[in-house]
Amino acid sequence: MELEAIPGVGAKTAASLRELDDPVATVESGDVAAIARAPGVNEARAARIARGAIRRRHGDDGRVLATDRARELYREAIDLLRERTVTDYAAKRLETFYPSASASRIAEAQSFAAAAADRDPDPAVREALADCAPLSDPPTVRVRDRCLATADAETLARAEAEVPELSVETVEDARDVSELGRSYASVIVLDESFAGLDVEGDVSVRPDALEAPAETVPERLLAFFAENRDRLEAAAAVHEAAAAAGDPVSGGGPPVALDRLRDALSRLDDDGTIAGDAELDRLTAAVDDLDAAVSTAASVADDRLREAIRERDVTIEGTDFLSLVEQGARVDSLLDRELADEYDAAVDAAREHLADALRLEPEEAELAERVFGGDPSFPVDHDESAVSRLRTELSAARDRRAAKLKADLASDLGDLRQPVEELVRDALELDVELAVARFARDFDCTLPEVVEPAGDDGGEAPPAGFRIEGGRSPLLDVDFADVEPVDYGVSGATLLSGVNSGGKTSTLDLVALVVVLAQMGMPVPAESATVERFEEIHYYAKSQGTLDAGAFEATLRDFGDLVDGADGRLVLVDELESITEPGASAKIIAGILEALDDQDATAVFVSHLAREIRAAADFEVAVDGIEAAGLVDGELRVNRSPKKGHLARSTPELIVEKLADDRGGEFYGDLLEKF
Repeated sequence: MELEAIPGVGAKTAASLRELDDPVATVESGDVAAIARAPGVNEARAARIARGAIRRRHGDDGRVLATDRARELYREAIDLLRERTVTDYAAKRLETFYPSASASRIAEAQSFAAAAADRDPDPAVREALADCAPLSDPPTVRVRDRCLATADAETLARAEAEVPELSVETVEDARDVSELGRSYASVIVLDESFAGLDVEGDVSVRPDALEAPAETVPERLLAFFAENRDRLEAAAAVHEAAAAAGDPVSGGGPPVALDRLRDALSRLDDDGTIAGDAELDRLTAAVDDLDAAVSTAASVADDRLREAIRERDVTIEGTDFLSLVEQGARVDSLLDRELADEYDAAVDAAREHLADALRLEPEEAELAERVFGGDPSFPVDHDESAVSRLRTELSAARDRRAAKLKADLASDLGDLRQPVEELVRDALELDVELAVARFARDFDCTLPEVVEPAGDDGGEAPPAGFRIEGGRSPLLDVDFADVEPVDYGVSGATLLSGVNSGGKTSTLDLVALVVVLAQMGMPVPAESATVERFEEIHYYAKSQGTLDAGAFEATLRDFGDLVDGADGRLVLVDELESITEPGASAKIIAGILEALDDQDATAVFVSHLAREIRAAADFEVAVDGIEAAGLVDGELRVNRSPKKGHLARSTPELIVEKLADDRGGEFYGDLLEKF
């Protein structure tokens, strides 16, 4: 698939997507989080890209939602699903489900929804999902103590692009490499021509270094796991909670052994460095504490000498001698002659303190001995060059230890990289499934049957239309448990009549919602439902008042376009007569219904002008009615399911009938006969 062929993906977005490891597979997977890791692509944009890729894969070039009100119903349907998600990812991922005219896409989505509806939205799983989030890529880690080296310009450019963490140096001969060896803790030469090179320092010739980034720059992998530690632990908790609830995320269990993952993470600090290694901690502390330890050791020696001087009986009083020394008088010869043993003991104490404070190994302690000694002095002096040498050796040992541990841990984590992507993705996808499951449970949903239009096989049968049994709309402003179920089905062009506030608009909303959800592949709020696979859904809401001439003309243009090839369309219209005078409205609606009937479209027009429209139409217009049972204590009692082939009585007629029954008299009887 060409990325630019995806609807909504231009050259700039395609260039960003190509930064992904496998851009085509990632986009086609519908994994919103993975797509959003492309530079400059947020999750909302990623959802649109995924939706475009789905359309492309199924050859779904049409737009089912053809009017503003149809699009509003879709947003309301999506919102009902999104309200039942825990993670932002799932809320965005649901955006990839849309009303499709493609049979293959609907079947694909229904397969997902059927499996999802069987899920158990256990509270413990939802609680674990609260901390779950997509993996993120950490900022590039700069490694200062290691470099790559090459004499080839193309290799140089490739190395700089593929390994931005390391400096890439140009070399021409062994002398250049040797100089790098003195400047960096380790040097990796990329050219095979340098094989057999023998220079001082940690220098290796590895022509395949760019093919093994985990070995060349293990910090990259460690930074990824450190950055995503919390996300990985949260995803692991989701898998464990789901398994404990008896509804595991996937049948084969987590894609990675969770104990192994946690063990590896325990060896990693939050900044991507190694954690939990006593030897590395010792060396790191020794380097960090060296100067302070030398200063303290010198103080220990000074204190020993000071005490010895106070107690020693020499030619001058000890206190006077101490005063002279503290005033800076040269007493090297006096110390050497009078206090040689005491001075040696003081130096030994300093060396012992330094070794103990830094927890030095025997070989390191030998270097530490050189820090103190030499000519006697007071205060006791130390050899700065010996301190520098000790620091160099300790730093080198620390770096070697850290490099080995990083390489070992990166090796352990290397084969977990792909599985942890699946671990997190499966946990996030579970949230999508649980949202569908909760939606299905909350609104007593069933998976509808989506059928092909009856005329698709070349026959002359009328369209299948829709049939809803026990449908209840979750969009009403009442508790769902209090919503009365509705049975309704239509095939062809139909008028829906009924009393004011009898539920005609709510019925249209229910029909539109069921059809939209069905063509999204989602469960619908009904006991059962059969829906034709419509190419377009046209839903026109009730107009607010009579339109002026310009707006009226624009509305007629819309309907002119609508009836120009209306095959495969569902048309829902709520009280179109309100756009102009009743007499003219009846004629206009009759003409629209005639055109729709000629093309075997499925249409439901809500109208109070059913008699007038039937009289104006040149075909037998089907009329259904939401029948009122009557008035009880001033309140309308309505049978919410439309009655087929029935012209419902109006509210005024019911009121006149009630008055005629209650009060009798010629006046009310005559009025009733007018109806």
